[in-house]
Formats: sequence, structure tokens, C-alpha cells
Amino acid sequence: MMSIRSLAGACLSAFAALGAFAVPASAQTYPTRTITMIVPFAAGGPTDVISRIVTAHMAQTLGQSIVIENVVGAGGTTATTRAARAANDGYTLVTGHMGTHAASVPLYPKLAYHPEKDFEPVALLAGTPILILARKDFPPKDLKEFVAYVKANAEKVNAAHAGIGSVSHASCELLNSILDVKPVGVPFNGTGPAMNALVAGQVDYMCDQIVNAVPQINAGTIKAYAIATPERNPSLPNVPTTAEAGLPAFQAQAWNAIFAPKGTSPAIIATLNAAAIKALNDENVRKRLLELGSVIPAPANRTPEALATLVKNEIAKWTPVLKPAS
Repeated sequence: MMSIRSLAGACLSAFAALGAFAVPASAQTYPTRTITMIVPFAAGGPTDVISRIVTAHMAQTLGQSIVIENVVGAGGTTATTRAARAANDGYTLVTGHMGTHAASVPLYPKLAYHPEKDFEPVALLAGTPILILARKDFPPKDLKEFVAYVKANAEKVNAAHAGIGSVSHASCELLNSILDVKPVGVPFNGTGPAMNALVAGQVDYMCDQIVNAVPQINAGTIKAYAIATPERNPSLPNVPTTAEAGLPAFQAQAWNAIFAPKGTSPAIIATLNAAAIKALNDENVRKRLLELGSVIPAPANRTPEALATLVKNEIAKWTPVLKPAS
């Protein structure tokens, strides 16, 4: 006959066993409520557009809504700081990019988060080539004339950007360093508002992601001098590369990716990654991203590990370029 002590021990063992099975079961049911995706810039910009296209499909896969929350300020670092401090339960995520998770490190000495230490990488969503753009009535006709004009009028011209540390700011800092000029910088709360100002002729030029520029270029509301990639982009076949146009030193491509707060469980990260990959494999999602000029990452580059490596390499790449501007 089992003693009371033995019976109690058996019961405890049984409860412990049930507890051991409770964690995986809980992870398997994620998500059970709405997920918030923080976008660090205003609605209508490249990061916002890509986020909405991909997360709409992810929501179908996950069986829960994904609500986009646009939080502007400080080149995207305000929103990213908020995401870093959120609960690591998988219900608050952030769409980061080259600015928030690389350029921010050298540009903000007192940055409240560190891209490598305070986030769990989830999935790379898209690459976004950079273009040199200008208002439609800006005098230079091509890139060579643009370079000469900006050098001769560096104190008079201005360049729009989405805030210190944003992709538009970082990429134009690279361009300006190559040209050895320091034009007046005009910050906005996102590349959407910055593009509106460029279209309205309120600013002279900007370096922007292709996703934000294709509709305006095709409509003839702005000028596109060159794309900063080795090859032309299918969505803008008539826009030359910077090498073709006479400025091969300027090469820049941004990217967008999903991150979760540090400590988010591997099971949740795996669930989110699988949903993102499924979205990137969807024919309609791919079509919409490609029409915007985005570069869809190869399968090997869609893992959390590949994204972690990308962030590390991007910080190393942009730190020497942007440190003098901090």
C-alpha cells in the first residue's frame, strides 16, 4: 500500500509533468489576440507600405489581426525604443530598417537601445534600393550636372530627410561625404511627408528608398538622377545606375525587417518567421513588392540568424560613415 507521503510525491510529480506540457501547448496557441506592429515613421512611407503589404498576409496565416501603429520621431528611434521596452510576449513587434537598427548606433551616442542586444530578429522582409531624387524643376538635367550644381551651390541647396538616423538621412550623408558638401538638411517626420515636400517643390533633393519614389517618378512629379545599385531596377528601367551616370562610389540599399523585444520565446519567433516567409512566397505579395521596386530576400536570408548577421554587418558598415555626423 502506498503511504501518504508517497502518494503526495506521486501527485506532485504528476502536476509537474502537466506543467512541463503546458509551455509547448501555450506556445502552439500563439497568437490568441491582436498583434501590434510598430512602424517608426509616418503612414505612406516605404517602411509603412512594406509593413502593411506583408503583415496583411501574415495576419491571415496567424489567424489574428496585426494592427499597424505609426510612431514618428527622432529618425525612427522613438518608436524603436518603445518597442524595445515592450513586453516580450510576441504581441508588440517593430518593423526596423537600416536607419533604426544600424545608422542609429553611430548617430545617437545616448541611444536608449542597442539593435543587437535589445531585440530578437524575426525576418528580413525586403531590400529597398536608394535613388538620388530632386524636385521636378531642379536645374541639373543629369547626375553629372547635379554633382557640379550641388558642389557650386552647397550653401544654398537643401536636402530633405526623415530625421537624423533615418535611411534618407544616412544615405544622403554618404552621398554628401562623397561630394564633400554640407547642404542644409530639412527633417520631416517620415519619408512620406518629405516626399510630399519634394513634389511640392519646397525642398531641392533627397535620397530615398525606391518604394516611396516609383509612383512619383512615373507620374513625372519629381526627377530621378540615378539608382545606387550595380544594376538597373525593373520597375524603373529608364533610371541609370550611379555607375552609369558617373558616380560609381555611391552605392546604397536599405532594408526592412521585423524585430521582437529581447527575450521573446524561440517558439514565438519561429511562428512569426514562418508567417513572414509564407507571405514572401505568396504570389500577390511578391507582385506588389516587386512593382514598388523592392528586392525580395533569397530564402537563405530570411532566417532570424541571417537577420542578426545583417544587423551586425550594417552597424560595422555605417559607423565610420556616420560617426563624423553625430
